Amino acid sequence: MISTKTLIMVSLLGVMVASGCAVSQSYNEEELGLRKVDLYSEKTVVGEPTSYSTVSAGESKMIQRSFENAPPMIPHDVEGMMDMTKDSNACTGCHLPEVAEAVKATPIPKSHFFDMRTQKVLTEMSQARYNCSACHAPQSANEPLVKNEFKPDYRKANGMERSNLIDNLNEGVR
Repeated sequence: MISTKTLIMVSLLGVMVASGCAVSQSYNEEELGLRKVDLYSEKTVVGEPTSYSTVSAGESKMIQRSFENAPPMIPHDVEGMMDMTKDSNACTGCHLPEVAEAVKATPIPKSHFFDMRTQKVLTEMSQARYNCSACHAPQSANEPLVKNEFKPDYRKANGMERSNLIDNLNEGVR
């Protein structure tokens, strides 16, 4: 036998589900994504061409980091630089700390000379860090599809230009 309390609870739950379904908003196909076309036009839709900076390295303007310790965007032309191996990396020619200041490039941060597994400082760049394009990418000159209203909070005045990840690496860890 079902108790009155259980019957009332089941009835209320049923009313809530039914009212939720009745009020739900539906969307048509053109409102689902950023492209604003129906799903059946997939083969005929052509994306906006992407254009990257053609400014040569050393002539480009630094792009502000998206948030504290974010990998910086690459502000210059990267044509012919993206085939990277541990022994052949065009980025290190300008961005190694001992060279960077002289050529006015952003130096590779200390965190790239640290082995996360052994927690030891290295005398050369970590083997896990030679593939720069795994984290760093050239900035497209296209307009964003969605407005970004995020405002980063940098703890240090130069946080939008420099990484201090090595100093904060074990922050909060005991």
